[in-house]
Amino acid sequence: MVRYEQDLVRALLHEQHPDLAALELRDVEGGWDNQQWRLGPDLAVRLPRSDRAPGLLRTEQAWLPVLAERLPLPVPTPVRVGEPSPRFAHPWTIAHWVAGEPADRAPITRPDAADTLAGFLRALHHPAPFDAPASSTRGVPLAQLDPEFPSWLEAISTNADAAREVWDEAVAAPAWTGSPLWLHGDLHPANVVTQDGALTGVIDFGDLSSGDPATDLSAAWILLPADAAPRFFAAYAQADEATITRARGWAVMRALNLIWIGQRGRNGLPGGKPTWEPAGYATLERVLAG
Repeated sequence: MVRYEQDLVRALLHEQHPDLAALELRDVEGGWDNQQWRLGPDLAVRLPRSDRAPGLLRTEQAWLPVLAERLPLPVPTPVRVGEPSPRFAHPWTIAHWVAGEPADRAPITRPDAADTLAGFLRALHHPAPFDAPASSTRGVPLAQLDPEFPSWLEAISTNADAAREVWDEAVAAPAWTGSPLWLHGDLHPANVVTQDGALTGVIDFGDLSSGDPATDLSAAWILLPADAAPRFFAAYAQADEATITRARGWAVMRALNLIWIGQRGRNGLPGGKPTWEPAGYATLERVLAG
């Protein structure tokens, strides 16, 4: 995976945002599509390092400022835009820093996080405008993803039949027929932050899209402690049984993806994240428990 040095970031700041160039710059561990640095006490710099990352940053730059003012948790709202230049050929972003520890390293443990997450998603899940971004892998009918499920299932050697049953029920559930709603699109433990076991921020809105809210509602099992899903759905208060059934299917799919990426990390393979494997297994255990 591409890794940039601080010298490049400092040069880009001097070139395009010189009033910020003297602020302290610190490396930040992690990142998938983007590499990140702390900039002073309150800001962060993000540079794309995957093929899809420039487009994801453009999505954040265009839409997150529109949504952020109604969201009840801190989010990395872009405050400056870096444009492609001879020094760096892609867009980049300066955004608000969201304090906390990623939940793949410091999991959510407080039961009242169910209410916090529900309030955040109620605030986000409003009808999206016609020109909102759409995704081929988020917010879509699960039947579109069904052909890929057998390959995802190869990530586990136990509970495969139970996972398949939850997935099949979700595929068979009535599809979303409402207006496409705004979605975060990628709610998993590395994309939220915690403090003292509480959910305190949501990050990485590159997959911001629109469609079926069940995609995001899978976070009831992906992010929250065991047995917290009923409290979450009671607080969210906008999901019928079909939507909850689809959300369980999304949770199974995301669990398998987390496990697969985690296994790659454990085996030292490119793109792997070792902390994602236990998060994936915990998700699978919670969703299969009902």
